[in-house]
Amino acid sequence: MSSPLHCLVFDIETIPDVELGRRLPGLADADDAAVAEAMFARRLEETGSTFLPYEQHRIVAIAAALRTDDQLQVWSIGGPDSTEDDLLRRFFGGLEKHRPTLVSWNGSGFDLPVLHYRMLKHGIAAPTYWDTGDLDRDFRWNNYLNRYHARHVDLMDVLSGYQLRGRASLDHVAALLGLPGKLGLGGDKVWDAWREGRQAEIRDYCESDVLNTYLIYLRFELIRGRLSTAAHQAELKRVRSWLAEHDEGHWRAFAAAWKAP
Repeated sequence: MSSPLHCLVFDIETIPDVELGRRLPGLADADDAAVAEAMFARRLEETGSTFLPYEQHRIVAIAAALRTDDQLQVWSIGGPDSTEDDLLRRFFGGLEKHRPTLVSWNGSGFDLPVLHYRMLKHGIAAPTYWDTGDLDRDFRWNNYLNRYHARHVDLMDVLSGYQLRGRASLDHVAALLGLPGKLGLGGDKVWDAWREGRQAEIRDYCESDVLNTYLIYLRFELIRGRLSTAAHQAELKRVRSWLAEHDEGHWRAFAAAWKAP
């Protein structure tokens, strides 16, 4: 029996785009660490925060959970040494092929704007993603771009009622549901991990965030009536079975931290 779910849950990890940063005055010959520090310092002076503008982020990992028909897959796209444009081509190529519901946590507020700027940089075409009805009339009423359409479900936005004061972190909502939450790195540690050559750790962290998001999405599908209680339990069992088949350290830690039921 096929599942009513047909979704692709995604998350990205980024580092400063030091190539872009070198275009700042006086940084042409600086090393990566010095360029990044200068970018952070400039942003701190401008805004009081070191969080860089979206166009200054370079994507180094994209993780996904694809649920289609009777299959569940969770993986990092590409390899640890994949170029950014390769990650983008693979991600949007999968979207063109499967046309899933995209699911994210704060995807509208971060992941997708960053993806847009990086697509622009690399010239990545994704006609289905950008379609608002010119290619497929159905996309006029339900597309990936409109905030209130359903082809992209940003769980943070939806659960907060699109209210800034109602937003919660992925980690806190995972804790609310007895899920593992964030394991290993934090997003603010990705740049340090990248400089130290810990790409595998970054990918594991991104994958864990994706599986947390997928499990929250399953509960969301339950409360809005698209999954029955029995179907929801069956989906949780499927995830636990998937975890039991994967012996990597971050998945063992995830399974151990996931509380019943």
